[in-house]
Amino acid sequence: MSVFNQPRKRVIQAIILGMVVLIITRLFFLQIVEKKYAKLADANAVLRKVVYPSRGIIYDRQNRAILSNDVLYDLVVTPASAKNIDTAYLCKILNIDKEEFRKRIVNAIVRNGRVRQSVFAPLLPAEVFGQLQESMYLFQPGFELVPRQIRSYPYSAAANILGYIGEISPERLKDTAYSSYNSGDYLGLAGLERTYEAVLMGTRGIQYLVKDNLNRPQGAYENGEFDSAAVAGKNLRLSLDIELQQFGEKLMKGKMGSIVAIDPQTGGILAMVSAPTFDPNLLTGSYRSTNSVLLNRDTTKPTFNRAIQATYPPGSTFKPMIALVGLDEGVITPSFGYPCGGAYYGCSRPIKCEHHDAGHAANLRLALSHSCNSYFSHVYRLSVDAAKFGGIRSGGLQKWSDYMNSFGFGHRIGVDVPSEARGIVPTPAFYDKMYKGSWNSCTSVFLGIGQGELTLTPLQMANAMCIVANRGSYFIPHFVQSIDNDDTHLLDKYKEKHVVAHISDTAYSAVIHGMTDVVESGTGRVAQIEGITIGGKTGTAENYGIVDGKRTKLKNHAAFVAFAPAENARIAVAVIVENSGFGARYAAPIASLMMEKYLKDSISSKRQALMKTVMETVTLDPAMVAKSKLDSLNNSAIIKKNGTK
Repeated sequence: MSVFNQPRKRVIQAIILGMVVLIITRLFFLQIVEKKYAKLADANAVLRKVVYPSRGIIYDRQNRAILSNDVLYDLVVTPASAKNIDTAYLCKILNIDKEEFRKRIVNAIVRNGRVRQSVFAPLLPAEVFGQLQESMYLFQPGFELVPRQIRSYPYSAAANILGYIGEISPERLKDTAYSSYNSGDYLGLAGLERTYEAVLMGTRGIQYLVKDNLNRPQGAYENGEFDSAAVAGKNLRLSLDIELQQFGEKLMKGKMGSIVAIDPQTGGILAMVSAPTFDPNLLTGSYRSTNSVLLNRDTTKPTFNRAIQATYPPGSTFKPMIALVGLDEGVITPSFGYPCGGAYYGCSRPIKCEHHDAGHAANLRLALSHSCNSYFSHVYRLSVDAAKFGGIRSGGLQKWSDYMNSFGFGHRIGVDVPSEARGIVPTPAFYDKMYKGSWNSCTSVFLGIGQGELTLTPLQMANAMCIVANRGSYFIPHFVQSIDNDDTHLLDKYKEKHVVAHISDTAYSAVIHGMTDVVESGTGRVAQIEGITIGGKTGTAENYGIVDGKRTKLKNHAAFVAFAPAENARIAVAVIVENSGFGARYAAPIASLMMEKYLKDSISSKRQALMKTVMETVTLDPAMVAKSKLDSLNNSAIIKKNGTK
C-alpha cells in the first residue's frame, strides 16, 4: 500500500472509532443512567391516562362569566378487559339492548383497538350517572367513569356568537391541521369557540397509573414522576354586554332579522342578535346531538346568524353613503337641491316616490330627513357619470365601487366569528356579464336608493355608521377585547385604525346634520331619546322571492341605522326586521331602545309602553311559526338546566 494513503486510512479509522464510542456512551446513558424510558416501556404494567384541561372561560365587558364549564361523565370501555361483567344490568341502566351493547364494543375496537379506552356512553345524564356510580364494581374491570367538562351558558343568550363544542369528526382527524387531537376529543365547532379554539382548548396532561394483574389501576406510577399537568385554556374578555344582548333578543322575539350594536371608538361589538335565536344550553350536555338535528331542521333557521350571514338591500339607510360620495367628488354641495314632484324623470320612464310636497329636497339636509328617492337617484347618476371619469362605463362606476369597498361593503370586514358573508357591490364587470355590455347609469339608478343588485349584511351597515360617526375611520368590528396571559398577536389587527377614502370633515358634518334631522323632525322621530342627540336613517328594503316559479313582490324589510350621541358616539346600531313594512314602524323603535338601554342602563317610564308593544309584536309568518319547534326546544333547555327533567 502506498505510504501516501496512510494518513487517509488513519482518519477513517478515527472517525469510525469515534462513532462507536459515541453510540456506546449513549446506550450506557439510556440503559444504565436514565431510567425513564425503561420504566415507561413496560406497557403491560402502566396505564397512560389523558387528563383533559379546563377550557377557557368567556367574560363579557362587565367581567361576567357568560360561558363557563360544568362536569358530566363519560362511560369508557377497554374492550379487552370487559369480561365477566353484569352485561344485562348495564344495558338496563343505559336503556339499550344486548345487540346495541355488542355494536358499541365493536365500534370501540375499530376506533381505538382492544386495549385502549374508548367512549362507550358519552355525557351521561345525572340519573344514569347516579345508578352507574353505585354499581361500578359490577362492570369492572373494563368500564370506567371519566369526568368530561362541558360548556355552560348561565345567561342562555348569544348562542350564535359564543358557538359550541363537539367531538372531533373522523374526517377532521385525517387533516394534518388537527394532528394534535385524538378520537373522542372535543373542539370548537362554531362562533368564538371555533375562532379561538387554539386559545381556549388548553394543553392536555398525561397521568401514568400502575395496573395490577387484573388490569385495575392501583395508584400513581413512580409517585407521578413522569406525569404532565394539564394546562387550562386562556380566558377571553369580550366587548359584548350580555344584558344588552339579552334585551335585544327579547325585543326581536317573534320576529326575523337582526341587531348589531358596535362601539365606534373601539370597534368592539356590544350586541349581535340574530332572530329567531335559541338557548345555547341546547347544544351542550346529554341532549346535544338530538337538539342539534332539531335546530338544523327548524323552519326558522335559528342556527343561521343573520347578522353576518344574511344579506339585504339596505334601502334608504344607504343614502348617507351616496351623499358622502357626491360631496367628496364635488358633484353636489350641502346646498344642492332637486325639484322632486313625486317621481324621478331623469331616465326613460318616471320612477315614482312617496313625496309630493314642495321643497322637501331643497338641500341635502332636507333630502336626508325626508328620505327623497329622486334626490339620491340623481346624486348617484351625477357621481358615476362625472366627466372626469369619462362616464359610468369608462371609470365612473369603478370609482363608485371603490368608495363602497372602502366603506366595508362587498367584502368580508373580518369579524372574529366565522361564516361572514361578503354582500354585493356591483362593478363594471358585474353589469357587463348581466347586460352583455349594454348598460348605463339608468340601468343601475336604483343603487342610489340602496336597491337593485346591492346587498349588505347588518354588520356592514352598523360598521358604516361607525365610519360616519367617527368622520371617516373605523376599527374592524370584533368581540374579543383581550386574552388573559396572551403573548401572541392575535388581536393586533383589531387595534388598527382604518381611515376611509379621506373624505373631508365638512362632508361628514353635512351628512350628520341631515341624519340628526331624520330623528328630530324627519322619518325617524319615533327613535328620539330624551337628552340624547341621535343621528339615524330609516330604510324600507323591497323584498322579492320566487313563488310558483315567478319573481314575486313580498312584504318589505324594515331597516334603521343610527349612532348616539351624535357629537361623540358611543354606540352605532343597525336593525333589520324582515317582512315588517316601513323602517320607522319596528326597526327604529328597536334601535332606539337598544341605544337607550346601553347609554342610560334602563328604559324611561315614558317609553315602557313602547318597549312592551315591541316585545309583544310578532311579525313572523304564522305558518312558519306553526311549523317551528323552537319555543318548545328552548323551554326544554330551561327545564333540563334546572334539573327537573
